Amino acid sequence: MTEIDDIRVGILGCGDVLGRYVPGLRRYPELRIVRCADIDTDRARKAAEEFGIPASGSPDELLADSEVDLVVNLTPPVFHAATTAQALTAGKHVYVEKPIATTVEDALDLFALAHKHDRLLGSATDTFLGSAPQTARAAIDGKRIGEPIAVTVFVPHSKVETRHPDPTAFFGPGGGPLLDLGPYYIGSLVSLLGPVTHVYGATRRGADQRVVTSPQRRVDTVPVNVDTHATAVLRFASGVLGTVMMSFEVWDHHLPHAEIYGTEGTLSLPWPLNYDGDVTLKRHEDPDWQVLEPVVAPVAAPGPDQFLRGRGVRDMAGALAGGPLRVGAELGLHVFEILDAIEASGRDNAVIALRSTCARPAPVE
Repeated sequence: MTEIDDIRVGILGCGDVLGRYVPGLRRYPELRIVRCADIDTDRARKAAEEFGIPASGSPDELLADSEVDLVVNLTPPVFHAATTAQALTAGKHVYVEKPIATTVEDALDLFALAHKHDRLLGSATDTFLGSAPQTARAAIDGKRIGEPIAVTVFVPHSKVETRHPDPTAFFGPGGGPLLDLGPYYIGSLVSLLGPVTHVYGATRRGADQRVVTSPQRRVDTVPVNVDTHATAVLRFASGVLGTVMMSFEVWDHHLPHAEIYGTEGTLSLPWPLNYDGDVTLKRHEDPDWQVLEPVVAPVAAPGPDQFLRGRGVRDMAGALAGGPLRVGAELGLHVFEILDAIEASGRDNAVIALRSTCARPAPVE
């Protein structure tokens, strides 16, 4: 990895995901959390006390703090565009949780604003930086399956209403299976196979209301304001064809997470929400599947540690020190447009030609 002296991090938004970022960021001593902020300043104060963060306060105070180099934006998705724009205008580099925005136009505006202010803009997800996706990428680049022809991806229900105290945002704008879970899968696919040029999709909605059964629930039901099942065909610039299913309706299944089919064999990938896991390969002439040796060391221990975030922020810090930016705005914009196009295609019953593109992120050292 690129050598980094010290990057001072301010965290904007002190909701539930904060508990995944603080310990995740602290795995990298060069990332120093100096402040957290929330529109609910009491919540920010309590978060600072819980996690030992030196300072807390309002978003305006965070953006005015000269000690903050890089803002990690953990606000709800509907606020990503506005809060990221404010941080960029304040002269901060920004890493924003997925999705980068909730409209393509807003994402494009953020891209232009980062360029105008000469600031780096990065976007989750970052799990494609883990050992499993990087091992799969090395296998593809090494022609272990020959020429990639097709990929299948299945995104089943995260069962969020059984574990989250208030899953309202997961069933509203910026949520749903496309924007909640889809970025992990599509981000990995773009890293593995390159950009997408065309999308044809169909979507539908299940029940208009979901019952919340989380033991810590703060609400008993939530309204469903987004489609909860989507299928799509993706055409990659390379010629690869992708078949995608993303759903909050598929609770139980025997489906693989992702498989890539080539002229000489097949790759099977683990859950893209994790950084690590076994990548298996079966060439046509092989009698059995083989587990591939990781090309980079796993980034987290099995279990809950797989959900600790921060690798993408570390990647941005490396870019500030002169290294490649793998989680840049171009990737975040392209991944978001792919997912947005699935919904638009289903609504308009039309093939969508994408406006954006991006290079495959550089492989991890």
